[in-house]
Amino acid sequence: MKKLIAVLAFAAFAAVGFAQTPASTTTEKTTTTKTTKQKKTAVAAVPAPTAQEIADAKAKGMVWVNTSTKVYHKEGKYYGKTKQGKSMTEDEAKTAGFTAAKEPVAKPVAKKKTTAAK
Repeated sequence: MKKLIAVLAFAAFAAVGFAQTPASTTTEKTTTTKTTKQKKTAVAAVPAPTAQEIADAKAKGMVWVNTSTKVYHKEGKYYGKTKQGKSMTEDEAKTAGFTAAKEPVAKPVAKKKTTAAK
């Protein structure tokens, strides 16, 4: 019985303690939210590369790194087209921990079965 009373007393004390949260904690949460929104705005403000910049990077042998998926593209339809990315050398990409994108493999053409005339 004494243990039950002690547990209930602790629970009541904890509930009162949590209800009286200091104002600084609430302010910190608001500040964090504002900071996060500012970071998102800053990322979105980066302009997409132009066709000329993409062509120059390809000519230099650079790869396109998708910074959100940690994958780099040597060529193909995603080269320079992802929302978050940049170009760098393949060695820099590997050193930074990026992995090469898997290139699509062409499916073999199914041979038609022909019936031999007897």
